[in-house]
Amino acid sequence: MRIIVNGQQAFGQAVLDALVDRGEDVVGVYTAPTKEGARPDPLKDRAEQLGLPIFQPKSFRRPEVWEQMRALGADLGVMAYVTLFVPQRALDAPRLGTIQYHPSLLPMHKGPSSINWPIIFGEKQTGLTIFWPDEGLDTGPVLLRKPVPILPDDTLGSVYFDRLFPLGVEAMLEAVDLVASGRAPKIPQADLLCDDTRAAMRRVQEKRTDGREAEELGTYEGWCRADCAGIDWSDATDDVYNLIRGCDPQPGAWTTHGATRLQLFNCRVAQAPREGGRDGVGGRIIHCGDETFSVATADGGVIEVGRVRAQGGGKTPAGEFAAAHLRVDDVLGAPSAQG
Repeated sequence: MRIIVNGQQAFGQAVLDALVDRGEDVVGVYTAPTKEGARPDPLKDRAEQLGLPIFQPKSFRRPEVWEQMRALGADLGVMAYVTLFVPQRALDAPRLGTIQYHPSLLPMHKGPSSINWPIIFGEKQTGLTIFWPDEGLDTGPVLLRKPVPILPDDTLGSVYFDRLFPLGVEAMLEAVDLVASGRAPKIPQADLLCDDTRAAMRRVQEKRTDGREAEELGTYEGWCRADCAGIDWSDATDDVYNLIRGCDPQPGAWTTHGATRLQLFNCRVAQAPREGGRDGVGGRIIHCGDETFSVATADGGVIEVGRVRAQGGGKTPAGEFAAAHLRVDDVLGAPSAQG
């Protein structure tokens, strides 16, 4: 088939490579405009190497962009990590329409940080969806879904790079084959609201702190940024741990040590707590080792920290940081420090 690839970054490149390697006719590559001083986008680089037509519109809302896309004579559009809004006129430019990758099991976790939030909320499963986008935010009908587990020690990085990235490339190829054969379904997301999904929606609503009302057709969460990633050491151990691993490596869950913001990575729940939660004080340093340091939570648990990043610096081994800056009984995230 004649295909337009619209995307960016490593995932966009991987989808392009997979399509080209099996002989699909990629007639154009759309990617985000290059920012001054930024690293070259991997998708753009690969398209240049392959000699493919490259387009970098600042907006897809312009009629001249729609005409340009139609002139390519594509059968199908494939969206692989697109952050710009793409209106219906652009989605409909290819003869058979456009399909898109989303890293959650729609209708759950619509929105831009859909890998972070299921981990932060303590869910045991997530997945990916290939769907037919419309002008809503991740609201179009579903072509296929692939579930993946969230294991107890998974992070954002492991869920994405070990599962959702490679499985997403495979799912894109499967979806293209279904479209080519005329067998690609268009399942309304409302039809996917089974009892398990509704139960997951209730669990998510109980854990959300953004003040949004409960949705009827799945859930939507916004960006998981630094203002969402501050650690409250009075929370339950599991909630603290889920926040840390759901923000690892980005945006990095953080606490404070004095006036310094400290991001925590490569953490685990200690299996044999030493003195967790003494006096009910969460955030207390209870052990400083050669490689790690350990922090008590208020309910008696212990978080063992593997790497840290102090404000303005790079990642360092937690034991090295502790030797220079921490002492047992220091308290992280004291209210006066968090302000």
